[in-house]
Amino acid sequence: MNLKQLSEILGLSQTTVSRALNGYPEVNEATRVRVQAAADQHGYRPNSRAKGLATGKSMVIGHVIPSSSQHEMVNPIFGDFVAGAARTYSANGYDMMFTTADDTSIEGAYRSLFQRGAVDGVVLQGPKVNERRIDLLNRMAVPFIVHGRSTGIDAEYDWIDVNNKSSFRRATQFLIDLGHRRIALINGLEDMDFAQRRRAGYLQALEQAGLVPDPQLMRSAEMTEVYGHHETRDMLQLDDPPTAILASSMISAIGVRRALDEAGLRIGRDVSVIAHDDDLSYLKNGQDVPIFTATRSSVRHAGELAAEMLIERIKSPDDPVKTRLLEAELVVGKSTGPAPNRI
Repeated sequence: MNLKQLSEILGLSQTTVSRALNGYPEVNEATRVRVQAAADQHGYRPNSRAKGLATGKSMVIGHVIPSSSQHEMVNPIFGDFVAGAARTYSANGYDMMFTTADDTSIEGAYRSLFQRGAVDGVVLQGPKVNERRIDLLNRMAVPFIVHGRSTGIDAEYDWIDVNNKSSFRRATQFLIDLGHRRIALINGLEDMDFAQRRRAGYLQALEQAGLVPDPQLMRSAEMTEVYGHHETRDMLQLDDPPTAILASSMISAIGVRRALDEAGLRIGRDVSVIAHDDDLSYLKNGQDVPIFTATRSSVRHAGELAAEMLIERIKSPDDPVKTRLLEAELVVGKSTGPAPNRI
């Protein structure tokens, strides 16, 4: 259905229908509601290019991927976040644009997007502990939102994040309550803000329990299955190996499980494992009963919320800064149990 057909059904001019769907204040509320109801009933979606011409907006949200992080495009966590965001964009008449830029030309890439009018706002993902892109976008005074936070940035900015420190403190405490004292952390790259916060939560729980952290049990790298496998295999060779392992992703946790299987150890009995579960569409943590005990927070839902917040910022650029902190749920699965007795 096109605008002309919808207008004929409503008995209104195309201009009135277009203005009603685009939120123009001169259209009264009763008319706007009637037009929107008819559009929903007949499956009408405004053309984003036409809508952009009517509003002076591009009706496009940008995602700039640094060249050093192009592998993120095939990361299921990135994919689920984008899928959630895309759903919200579509519901609000926005399209999405992906572009890449060399790490040394990020500023130019952002400036070009906005100066050309290619996008109305951008999403910044994977912030580092000291994320210079945030200061850049603040100086440009353009709409943006950060998926995550940056500990080293004092300026205010819109963000949505999961409470990584609290999640990993709680997970570590759960293992301590089960009697574990040799608890390993297989973390992400610790120049990334989420990974630093997870490490802080883990260390805080150990300190509160009077346990001294062992550097041999703390590992940090890109969260792949191979990484989880190799680090677990190496730690199992220690004179005093871990009885429990915290993994920063389901992907690396699968590698942990493979290493335990190869060593003839039973997960949950010989070694307990807790993973962070982003509730991924194509990497589910079991069905009725979770495979892994996990700190669970849906990254797809975070994408939906981030998109909503960014669209609000585009519509109301002078609103106060908005932030949202999501709490992860600790779900108990088959991968944890009491600390084994070692003779």
